[in-house]
Amino acid sequence: MTAALVLEWLGGGLAVAGALLMVVSGIGLNRMPDVFTRLHAASVGDTLGVALVLVGLMFYGGLTLVTVKLAFLVLFLALVGPVARAALLAGVVPVGRDGRPLPRPDLPAKAARAPAKPKSAKKAATKPAGPKGAAKTKKGGGSSKR
Repeated sequence: MTAALVLEWLGGGLAVAGALLMVVSGIGLNRMPDVFTRLHAASVGDTLGVALVLVGLMFYGGLTLVTVKLAFLVLFLALVGPVARAALLAGVVPVGRDGRPLPRPDLPAKAARAPAKPKSAKKAATKPAGPKGAAKTKKGGGSSKR
């Protein structure tokens, strides 16, 4: 076996391992019970799976300019993936089985409450239509004399 053949086999093995990790991550994304564990499964598959595929491609391609570009891409994805996951988790509002928001331990109690419900349309309809000093009509209902 030559060194080039070993590098090709190593690169192919790493690429296949990364692809399998991404498939397992996709299965875990469907099977996990809540949003936090689903995002964890997706971020592991994204960060580690893609990194393994790209490192496998670096071994398979040999030492060229493409290898340097792939190394920068691995570095970029390793830095951006966890930051993007954290940004997604910051906007998540966990809900219970009944659909009501659950309190988050990392937020103050006031911020974790559900937003206030809007005022009903019934209350808005009972307000007077005109300005506050508008003239009232006569009780008789007849026409006024001129």
